[in-house]
Parts: sequence; C-alpha cells; structure tokens
Amino acid sequence: MTAAILRHVTPIMERITPLFRHLAPLLSIRAPIIAGAATACILVLGLGFVALFGNDQIAPPSATGNVSPVSADAGPSPNIQIVDGSQGNRGIEFVEPSDGSEASLDGVGDGFRSPGQTSRSAEQDQRRALFSATPDSLQYSPGPGLSEPGPGGLMPVIAANGMRPSRAYARPFHGDPTAPSIALVIGGMGLNAAVTQRAIDDLPPEVALSFAPYTQDLQTWIDRARLAGHEVLIEAPMEPFDYPNNDPGPNTLLADGSAAENQRRLAWLLSRVTGYYAVTNYLGARFSASENALEALFSELEDRGIAFLHDGAGRRSTLTTAANAANIEYAIADRILDDEPSRDTIDSRLLSLEALALQNGVALGSGFAYPATVELVQNWAEDLGARGYQLAPPSAIMARRRLDANRQAELEAARPPSPPRQSRPAPEEDHAPAASSGH
Repeated sequence: MTAAILRHVTPIMERITPLFRHLAPLLSIRAPIIAGAATACILVLGLGFVALFGNDQIAPPSATGNVSPVSADAGPSPNIQIVDGSQGNRGIEFVEPSDGSEASLDGVGDGFRSPGQTSRSAEQDQRRALFSATPDSLQYSPGPGLSEPGPGGLMPVIAANGMRPSRAYARPFHGDPTAPSIALVIGGMGLNAAVTQRAIDDLPPEVALSFAPYTQDLQTWIDRARLAGHEVLIEAPMEPFDYPNNDPGPNTLLADGSAAENQRRLAWLLSRVTGYYAVTNYLGARFSASENALEALFSELEDRGIAFLHDGAGRRSTLTTAANAANIEYAIADRILDDEPSRDTIDSRLLSLEALALQNGVALGSGFAYPATVELVQNWAEDLGARGYQLAPPSAIMARRRLDANRQAELEAARPPSPPRQSRPAPEEDHAPAASSGH
C-alpha cells in the first residue's frame, strides 16, 4: 500500500520541486509587499473618513496682512475705496484713476510679510523699549513730529513746535564754557564691522560717528552708536574732480546736476535711516567748489532742520558763502587727522587741535575709520582732561561757533558808524598880483 502511494507521489514531487526553486527569490521581498499593501489600506480608510465626516465648506487659503487704511482725518485716497464684501466683511478695493494718471496707494501701509517676520510697528516698539532701558542712550528716533514719509523710509522735518532734528538727535553737553574744547568726528563707519564696533565701544561718547549710506543694516549700526551715546552723522556722496573714475557710489550729488535730480538723490540719502543730527560729505571736492550746488543742498537741509559738517578738505570760502546764504547751521573741520594715515601724522594733528583750542577756545577735527585712528584717538582722549582740555560733541562746537558769529554780527550792527574820513585839503596856490613895472 505504502509503496503504491510513493510510486504515485514521487513523480508529482519531482514536478513541483523546480517550481519552488523559481518562487524562492519572490519570497525574499514579501515584507515590502505586505507593508505597501498595509499603507494602501490605511490611505483608503483615511479618504473614506474624510468623505464621510469632513467639512466641504472650508475656504481656500488666502494671504493676510496688517494693511492700515488712511486715517479718518486724512480722508480716503482717490485710488482706493472701502467696499462691503461677502458675509458682511469690509475690504479695500483698488480703483483705476479715471484721468489716466499714475495709480498709487498713498496713505495705505502694506503690512504683508512672511511668517515669522517682525512688523514695522513691532520693530519700532522693540527699538523704543531698548532706548528707554539704556541710561546713556540718546533720544529715540524718530522723535514725535520729526519725520515724514520719504522714498526709502522716513525723512527728517522740523516739528510743529519748532524742534529741529539737529537739536533733538544731538548729544547734550554741559561742559565748562571757559575750558578749551575739542570735538572729533570719525567717518567711514559701517564699512568695516570690526572697526565700527570697536569705535562704538571704545571711543568716548563725545566722539561723533559718521556712517556711509551704503552700510548693510545701517539703522542697526546707528542705533548701536546712539545707544552708546555717540551722536551720528550720515555721509552724502559728492562728486570729486576725477569723477567717474573715482566714483563715491550710487546717488552721488553732482556739481552740474539738475536741481531736481540732486534733490531726488538727496531724498534717497535722507530717507535711509533716522537718528542723525547732521549730514557730512564723502569726497566731493568738485561739488564743494560749486557755490550754486552747495547752496541748493544747504537750503534743503536747513528746511528740514539738519545741520551740515564738512570734513575740511575743500575750498572754505565757497562753503562759507553758500552756508551763510542758506543760513544753515554748519561747521568746517579745522584739521583732518589722517589724510596721511600714519601714526606720526595722527599724533601731530591731535596736538595741533590742542593748540587751536587754546588759541580760539574750540577746535574741530575729522578722521576716518582706520584702526590706527580709532586706537590713537582712544589713547589721546584718556588723559585729555588732566591736560586742561575737555572733549565736546561736534554739535556743541557748531552751536558755539554759530552763537559767536551771531554775537559778532550783532556787535557790528550796534556799533555806531565811523565818521566819514575827510580828505586832506590841497595846498593853496599864490594868487597875489604880479608887480607892475613903473614908467
């Protein structure tokens, strides 16, 4: 019986065995197949759940922002109108101008931003809190009423109460009016981050810092300087004689440029940041030689309550004439510390400023953000008081010089006129009659 069964089963097994050998490779991937089948089942179950219990009224995603409409006092812009949307929501609709003029959204602040980006108002709140918490900092900018919208940001203006940015953002000074005073401004800040940070941290707060307008994160650097007590200037790129081979950069003020174009370029500069009390020149030998170009610049700065400080490399007579015509608060540096950036030259110019301060009561110097300049100024200022001098912010020297000039003008006006100088009479000629001859 058993032998008969084996005779029938043996041929069948011989046929099945090769089939199992062919199926063996497929058995090694059974685990991924099972996992894929399980994933497909879960996906089907999930779709079925959404189909049965989901909400088909969900709205598609939309961009949102903190758009600020025009204030009620200002009235609506002619290019926008408030409309009633669906479900009682109100929104802003853009209206194409009917007269073919260029459309704008004046008065509407675009607050759209990427997730995690801080809004402008939040940034201002953070800056204001930082200035309030720092005891040695200067006044927070923009001060109330001291700015208006410009092409790149806020531009300085004179406040309704007469406060000028040149006064509001200057460093207060309560020094001895009888002591010889020296002021310094170090320019080129922001071009080298390490040198800029060292100047902010190590130089006395009375030393003013002048920043290049092309500095990355310019407002952050200016805030750091003012938090440390330094008053700040911003540099206006001006045309040198070898322009454009020597190019100060974009938006350079040109000596022969049209008034409208120079005004546009100046507006770009003034709206870069807030917190500066004065503008100073960057290069500009040719621009400074043009009385008309200077007077137009000074008039615009004076109208906005901004002072001007020249680094001293230029024609003083032209600068003085244009400044007096515009009646701007200005100053010209008496010495450039590092036109030859050697340690001996810098030391010599600092001693020269001391001599001028003894002679005239005040002296003003300018320098550049060379590491040697920052180091030597720091060392020089350490024992300046012991030598009988006081360090003053440039704004104080400018104000004192302006006051002295006004007093001198008043004295000249009050002085009685000198009597006209009489010319010496000519000697009298002899008109005696000639002797007559006797006959």
